[in-house]
Amino acid sequence: LFVAEGLDFACMTDHAEFFDDESLRAYRDECDALSDERFRFVAGLEYECERRMHVLGYGVTTLAATTDPQAVIRHIETAGGVSVIAHPLDSMFDWIETFETLPAGLETWNTKYDGRYAPRAATFRLLRRLQEREPDVRAFYGTDLHWRHQARVLSNAVACDAEDLHRDAARARATVLAAMRRGDYAGVHGETEFPSSGHVSDETLARFEAVNTRYHLWRRLLKRAKKMSGRLGKRLPAPIKSQLRRIF
Repeated sequence: LFVAEGLDFACMTDHAEFFDDESLRAYRDECDALSDERFRFVAGLEYECERRMHVLGYGVTTLAATTDPQAVIRHIETAGGVSVIAHPLDSMFDWIETFETLPAGLETWNTKYDGRYAPRAATFRLLRRLQEREPDVRAFYGTDLHWRHQARVLSNAVACDAEDLHRDAARARATVLAAMRRGDYAGVHGETEFPSSGHVSDETLARFEAVNTRYHLWRRLLKRAKKMSGRLGKRLPAPIKSQLRRIF
């Protein structure tokens, strides 16, 4: 899938709560075994924290002995990874702003949660407020891929040395994470690039808000229709579900 789309690597962030030491070793080994001169998998974890907040640990494959999100952020950074609060709920924004320990980044667009057409403008506004305290907090852009037929319309253009990327797992991890820390990347959606700073115009944010609102309206209507079909004892055929994942 990824090679056919012209991509060179994928940052994996599987759910930490499902691992132990043995399965983590197998996970790292599998990411390395599936990598070659064409494509590299960079192993990482997604930590579930208090209030079901999720924090991504790019490049980190050690478990955290806590669910406190600020402690998890410190755990990731101490391990040499890049910490990112993933797809934050609107209800978490006020809480995040009270954090003394801020992450390296905030996921401003997650196409699985926000939709494939536009991100939530409110997440970019939260990033702006965090940057008033810590200017180096970055905007991150992710697909959060769970299904083969899920929409893959958002990627990242990252300034990496190709030789370092494909030499070995350690070198690939180092070069990808260094580019993330420098902010040497951009989110790519069609012909549009989104900067790692997350700095977009108010006009663009207004457009995001309008598109995202319409998207979620249609999504709610679809969920209601699905629930009603379930009550009637009818299930959507698998091929239709697959196509809907491409759209939503």
